[in-house]
Amino acid sequence: MWSVLNGTIVNALAVAVGSMIGLLMAARIPHRYQRIILNCLGLVTIILGIDASVIVMGDVVKTYGGGDPTYGARIAMVTVGSLIIGSIIGTALRLHERIEGLGGTIHRRFGGFGETGEAADRSARFAEGFLSASVIFCVGPLTLLGCLNNGTAADPSLLYIKSFLDGFCSLALAASLGLGVAFSILTILFFQGGLSIAAYFLASGLPALSVQLMNVVGGLVLLATAMMILEIKKIPVANLLPGIFLPPLAVWLVEAMSRGTLIIMR
Repeated sequence: MWSVLNGTIVNALAVAVGSMIGLLMAARIPHRYQRIILNCLGLVTIILGIDASVIVMGDVVKTYGGGDPTYGARIAMVTVGSLIIGSIIGTALRLHERIEGLGGTIHRRFGGFGETGEAADRSARFAEGFLSASVIFCVGPLTLLGCLNNGTAADPSLLYIKSFLDGFCSLALAASLGLGVAFSILTILFFQGGLSIAAYFLASGLPALSVQLMNVVGGLVLLATAMMILEIKKIPVANLLPGIFLPPLAVWLVEAMSRGTLIIMR
């Protein structure tokens, strides 16, 4: 099982080290500079989201469209439908509230604070750091493709690259948002490790188109996270997460009803 989870374990260790360094630096960084760091991370997250959504969408149309001018619209319908239905599922399950609540629970368990005054602010900041870091580290092309490669081909190289990037990102996030960022390693181990194990058992026959559309939806979730980090709009990001896993089902259903609608045979 090491060959399936080695990328995830290295990723978690990189985030742990980066977070510890960031927490040590936080006391020496004035608040206004912490806000600047957070704004920069939000802008970088926008770039990652555009790369995963807009650019990958364009590549999908070029690769699979076969010159059909309506193909992009069909792919967009699958993406939008997956995001909307996934958001409805996530809202019904109250994922955002549950994950924020988990962050608050972890904070109370390890911090020993109450829930009034300054302690409540600390708990909210902890939950924000935990949720933001969890989404940034566990959503995106490198996560999905890395877990697929690690699970199906025992190739952790993409996750090793992701570990390097996440280590620096966790340093900056922890310096700005605090201890909650460090506890996102639990999400990495559970979510990313679960994806790798699922890929090992299930994903060998998953069409490449389905994986790329999962990346597109993940990119949209990253853009929502960036809006939250930049305080443009507070979007319940965790409620969007189920949408990432719906494109394979959508592609299968569409192809079952009308073969060649999405996977054009040449």
